[in-house]
Order: sequence, then C-alpha cells, then structure tokens
Amino acid sequence: MPRLTPTSSVGNTALAYARAWRGVDAEGQVLGRLATRIAIVLMGKHKPIYDQANDCGDYVVVKNAAKVAVTGRKADQKIYRHHTQFPGGLKEIPFKVMLERNPEEIIRRAVSGMLPKNRLRDKRLERLLIFPTAEHPYEANLLRDHAEEFGKTFRQARKLEQQAEHLKDAVAEQ
Repeated sequence: MPRLTPTSSVGNTALAYARAWRGVDAEGQVLGRLATRIAIVLMGKHKPIYDQANDCGDYVVVKNAAKVAVTGRKADQKIYRHHTQFPGGLKEIPFKVMLERNPEEIIRRAVSGMLPKNRLRDKRLERLLIFPTAEHPYEANLLRDHAEEFGKTFRQARKLEQQAEHLKDAVAEQ
C-alpha cells in the first residue's frame, strides 16, 4: 500500500474540486462587505479542501451592480485613478461618475484588491461575472441564488447585538 502524505489525493477528488455557480444580488449591499464575501468564494476558502496554492474557487455571478451601496461619504469622496502611460496621463474618475458609466468596474476593482497578489489572481477574476442589471445569460447555471448567504454573516451579527442590547435593557428594568 502506498504511503499517504498530506498532499496526496484520496478518493473522488474531481467532485470536491467541481466549480459551483453562485448568484449574488448586489442591490443595497455594502460594497466592501460584498467584495470580501466574493473574494472568499473566488479563492475557495469556503471549501474544506482549500489550499492556497490550488485554484479551487467557484464562479460568482453578480447582478444589479449599478445598485451597490457605499457607507459614509464615499459616494462623494472616493476617486478611481489610472494612468495612460503618457506624460500628464493621470485620469481620475469620481465614484458617482464610475457608477453611471461602468458599475461593473467598481465591484471588479474592490474584489481584485481583496484577492492575493499572485499568479492565480487573474484566473480567479475571470470567474467573476458582473452585470449592471438583473438580466444575465447564466441563469441556467445557477443552482440557487446565494444573495442571502453573502450578506448573512453580517446580518446575523447585527441581530445578535440587538438581542443582547434588548436583554441588557430588560435586565436593567427589573
């Protein structure tokens, strides 16, 4: 019998590495929190077989990118910059203008900044499909809509905090 090592594959690993399609509705979701959840799924960190050297993430289809939300004064202050490589070619685009012109780029840049800067980054970003409206051609690939799951962790934390405050108030009244 061959010796098993931590890197050896045992059993049917093709099924474990199969890529699922996850749908996300960005309407009303906060940009940074949404981007972190998308980055985790693109990397495959939500799977028990995660290895940082392997690309085992899923596809993510984001709809309603034009309706993403930002907190604070970011809508007025955030600026996207790029350089054309010509003298004096620094271009600055405010968040509001970018949201009107190219809302997909807002989410793509946010997710790209949260992925590790290595050779797998471009491959992972290819699996991120973003659409400004609710219509997209990948509806048949989605087994179920994961929009609730993507914002779930933060909503649960907020609910627990609110419940703790209500319990504190109830104990204080007694």
